[in-house]
Amino acid sequence: MNTSRTLATAARVLRQLRHDPRTIALLLVVPALMTVLLRYVFDGNPAVFNDIGASLLGIFPLITMFLVSSIATLRERTSGTLERLLAMPLGKSELIGGYALAFGALAVLQSLLATGISLWLLDLNVAGSPWLLLLVALLDALLGTALGLFVSAFAASEFQAVQFMPAVIFPQLLLCGLFTPRDIMQPVLRWISDVLPMSYAVDAMTQVLHHPTADAAFVRDTAIVAGVALLVLALGAATLPRRTP
Repeated sequence: MNTSRTLATAARVLRQLRHDPRTIALLLVVPALMTVLLRYVFDGNPAVFNDIGASLLGIFPLITMFLVSSIATLRERTSGTLERLLAMPLGKSELIGGYALAFGALAVLQSLLATGISLWLLDLNVAGSPWLLLLVALLDALLGTALGLFVSAFAASEFQAVQFMPAVIFPQLLLCGLFTPRDIMQPVLRWISDVLPMSYAVDAMTQVLHHPTADAAFVRDTAIVAGVALLVLALGAATLPRRTP
């Protein structure tokens, strides 16, 4: 992978996004607004928000980054931009790496905004360090980016890219332990949840919520989320087609 070409790709994507205020609003504003909405949905029972707010702080960015990265990459293919870029001395890994860096930079801003609002405006109480909470939120956003880049290779239109969301995101949302502890699920569902990355994202957030320090379980969970994100990015680079058939 050529570093200069990867950075040039990231800079190009960021320039394009700068002229798309709706996408910027979706990436930066919507997760924060959803967190605020959730806080006041449970206004009469703040303990409920405190229990699930940390987990959703990671899930909301994952979902938005999945949507935006999958659609943006697919748009490059359908417009012919991807074919022209890959005709130049630009490898697939450099293209995917550039997209990951660009959306990763936005994920940092997104996570900072959502985490800051949750902790200092909405009084989300966590036993661990706010920096650990921010770290998990950022890893979740990067995981969403990686999944979005990967599934975009299998979609022929933006509508199809959105259709992958029920198949990729919703099962993880139901089985990640947000609604009920994973250890009391049916054994088959528990086994499935054990191989889904969102389960470990929620577990990591729960560790920050209840433990003042980063223990071995937290390190394991964050390492799994980061490892899956890198693996999916590599698969995305390997399966990315030059054009939409």
